[in-house]
Amino acid sequence: MKKLLILSCLLMAISFGTSCVDSKIENAEVKLVTAEEMQSILELEDVQLVDVRTPKEHDEERIANSQNIDYNSPTFDEDIAKLDKAKPVILYCKGGTRSAKCAKKLKDAGFQKIYDLEGGISKWKHSDKLKIEVKS
Repeated sequence: MKKLLILSCLLMAISFGTSCVDSKIENAEVKLVTAEEMQSILELEDVQLVDVRTPKEHDEERIANSQNIDYNSPTFDEDIAKLDKAKPVILYCKGGTRSAKCAKKLKDAGFQKIYDLEGGISKWKHSDKLKIEVKS
């Protein structure tokens, strides 16, 4: 009887511990941010800034220091797997649709901190909040 009680307690402790770990991953949220909030995050944290548009779009104009991982590329899943899940990620695209889809994939993959630029680069490219590099 004593062994059964100990075994029951052990199983409960294990199941509680694993459920906490799973819920921590599921609680990772995608936060929509403005250009101003994004600039603050870039200044305060060591983040991965990812443009999920096509390479052509990225070449024409991009937020300074962003890396390009094309959401529509056949290697997209492999490319995002190379990112560090423990480091915050800021995503952007042209209008917000592709980055929102990418954010969901990153969340499902276990990324901890995910930021999505609200409205994409189109909404903010004429503001003074972002450092945009334009091909001349």
